[in-house]
Amino acid sequence: MDILAQLIVNGIAVGSIIALAAVGLTLTYGILRLSNFAHGDFLTLSAYLTLLLNTSGINIWLSMILATTGTVAAMLLSEKLLWARMRSIRATSTTLIIISIGLALFLRNGIIFFWGGQNQNYNLPVTTALNVFGIRIPQNQLLVLGLAVVAIFALHYLLQNTKIGKAMRAVADDLDLARVSGINVEQVILWTWIIAGIFTSLGGSMYGLITAVRPNMGWFLILPLFASVILGGIGNPYGAIAAAFIIGIAQEVSSLWIGSQYKQGIALLMMILVLLIRPKGLFKGTI
Repeated sequence: MDILAQLIVNGIAVGSIIALAAVGLTLTYGILRLSNFAHGDFLTLSAYLTLLLNTSGINIWLSMILATTGTVAAMLLSEKLLWARMRSIRATSTTLIIISIGLALFLRNGIIFFWGGQNQNYNLPVTTALNVFGIRIPQNQLLVLGLAVVAIFALHYLLQNTKIGKAMRAVADDLDLARVSGINVEQVILWTWIIAGIFTSLGGSMYGLITAVRPNMGWFLILPLFASVILGGIGNPYGAIAAAFIIGIAQEVSSLWIGSQYKQGIALLMMILVLLIRPKGLFKGTI
């Protein structure tokens, strides 16, 4: 039971990371109709930008903020150079998927070129894990969960109480109707990338707090990310958050019986089962 409880705690921490990144992915999926397979590599980029700044002597929290700026800028650059042009020529979904995979490879190899392929860690003091009823909880996991909760509440406020949030929900429901209703769709697209970049960057930076920073860290998360988006209902950020915690806990707990090397398959299995039984996901999506 102690081992099970420990795995659940670890799953909650991993689920927090998946939830943050899945929010960005489900927004671009639901609003732009883009299956962005480079999303995980943008997460990796944010972790490396945080690493670069932190190892240069900058405080870890300031490093995360600055890394967020860099990641958002990289996403906006990809929108300007790639996705806006693809929308203008009405590229097919297959074309968009192939381009996103190419972008993922470009980002990953660029990271390896600049930082190398070895595992690296932030320059942080060693802290002792908290002992709660026999369960050892690293302080970094508590920080990750706390930051994730704050970010999720901020997202809820933005979507429900701001003008741009309501416009984003309108565009996600029906882009053409939103356009004829006078909504500035291009502005909504810009804000979609900014919000997606912020949440993805936070996820990547915080993932580096609980694991080593390595070039393929985001690529290994791409399957759980898409599984969360599908399980939670495509375009539904709240559903993606809930599904991310389900998948994070399921992956960690499954290592009790099938070994940790196979836990990535749990996300794939859950995604397949949902597609077979409830194709629209557990919650209502926008597509």
